[in-house]
Amino acid sequence: MKKIKIISKIAEIYRHRHHFCNTPYIMKQEKHIIDSITPTFFELKNCVTLHIIYIMYCIMKQKLPIESHPFPPFLPDGARVLMLGTFPPKPNRWAMEFFYPNKTNDMWKIMGHIFYADRFKFYNAEQRTYRLEEIKAFLTEQHIALYDTANRVRRLKDNASDKFLEIVETIDLKAFFATCPTLEAVVTAGEKATGVIASMANVEVPKMGEMVECEYAGHRFKLFRMPSSSRAYPLALEKKAEAYCKMFRQLGYEI
Repeated sequence: MKKIKIISKIAEIYRHRHHFCNTPYIMKQEKHIIDSITPTFFELKNCVTLHIIYIMYCIMKQKLPIESHPFPPFLPDGARVLMLGTFPPKPNRWAMEFFYPNKTNDMWKIMGHIFYADRFKFYNAEQRTYRLEEIKAFLTEQHIALYDTANRVRRLKDNASDKFLEIVETIDLKAFFATCPTLEAVVTAGEKATGVIASMANVEVPKMGEMVECEYAGHRFKLFRMPSSSRAYPLALEKKAEAYCKMFRQLGYEI
């Protein structure tokens, strides 16, 4: 198991170098990956080349299925904001067939808290599910579009963690801008999702809660990096809500 983890780490560096080159985000990620590898790696690298290790990794993951995104984009007329996560969890964790479907994800509680001062606005506690039609009506009224940064992924572990998602195919951001020319901002939740868009726009990843001006495919937009709404991210719901509230106010929302 230890060798598998080491090989996976090395393969991740290999993919970064060959698919994203040396963008500031990827270089930072490589340092983080290398720093986290155990000393066994440095013994191993003297015996086996990176390419051989990568081939071993590919053989190991041949049986891992590729998952396609289960939901179509939600694109209301006149959308101003495109909110992007990375990829939905497995269906056995869903409370509804829509974005942020996990009962333990805080996104819809955050939206209820900042727009209605009611964190349970979109949650049906009796049925332990979300009020999907109310969520869609809210998003349409506020001109908020939803999708994720990955169209297709492999799960390197049987969980919902971004850390163990290999993105096979990214979002076609150019097509989104063509379909929704009114988009002013792309809002990403989590480091992985932010890194994908920052790499596309060739900008540095903004700090948590901050924004950078971008241009991609002839479309100018603001890229906001927001806290992950996952409970795994160690920040109180109220603090997450403060960051999202600040972002919406910067975009002219009256909340």
